[in-house]
Amino acid sequence: MPIFLKYLITAGIIVLVSEFAKRSDKLGALIAALPVVTTIAMIWMFVELRGQEQTDKIGNHAWFTFWYVLPTLPMFLVIPWMLKRGIHFGWTMAAYCVGTMVLFGLLHLVMKKFGVPLM
Repeated sequence: MPIFLKYLITAGIIVLVSEFAKRSDKLGALIAALPVVTTIAMIWMFVELRGQEQTDKIGNHAWFTFWYVLPTLPMFLVIPWMLKRGIHFGWTMAAYCVGTMVLFGLLHLVMKKFGVPLM
C-alpha cells in the first residue's frame, strides 16, 4: 500500500475524532479512548506483512501496547485537575509528558522484576 494513502487514511481518522470531540465531550472521549492508532497500525501490519512475521509483529504490538498504555492512565486524571486549577495548557501537557515518562520508568523497573522486559 502506498505510504501517502496510509497517511491520508490515518490523518482522516484523527481529524474525524477531533471533529466529534468538538461537538460532544463524551462521544469524542469515547472515540479517542478506543485504541484507534493501535488498530490502524495492526491493520497496516496485517496488510503489509505475511506469515509468521505478520503474526509475531501484530501479537507483539498488542502485547507491548497494553503495557505502554498503563503509565498514561493516571495522567488523564492529572490533566483535568491541573486545568481546573488554572494551570496553563502548555504546562499541563509538559507535566503529562514528564509524568508519563516517570511512570513508564517505574513500570519498567517493576515489570523487570517479574521477567517482563518493556525496553
